[in-house]
Amino acid sequence: MDDQPTPDPIMTRIIEAVQLGQSGRQVQARELLGALWDEIGPGGDPLHRCTLAHYLADLQDTTEAELSWDERALAAVSDLTDERAKRYLSSLQVRAFLPSLYLNLADCHRRLGNPAQARKHLARAGEHLAHLADDPYGEAIRAAVRDFAADDPTDRRR
Repeated sequence: MDDQPTPDPIMTRIIEAVQLGQSGRQVQARELLGALWDEIGPGGDPLHRCTLAHYLADLQDTTEAELSWDERALAAVSDLTDERAKRYLSSLQVRAFLPSLYLNLADCHRRLGNPAQARKHLARAGEHLAHLADDPYGEAIRAAVRDFAADDPTDRRR
């Protein structure tokens, strides 16, 4: 039996906007996701807020704006429960969101010239790698964490 998402109109709208951005229409996707963020509000469903902020970060024009959205995604995940995530997709575990969220923060801080913050978030990403499934997504995140650490010229452990 395939693990299929439960119909969720907000998640459908998020996914449609993300696909629009991936097709090269980033400005339109950003506008749609921004309007949806305004609709959901800061107290809205944490799965929606986390997902939306995570994808909206990738559509920003500046690293500072990207960091702000990545921070919103991490804040939203702290309100998200496995029970809520599994109501949408039974295989979801909140802990498995953390490596990617922390990796995104590390990347933003590195690009902004904040190596200490980058290392801190990279370490947090590494702490949560065990929660990833042994699947292509999990391996991609593990590889990204390894690559990020290998590319860090400020790493004093070498």
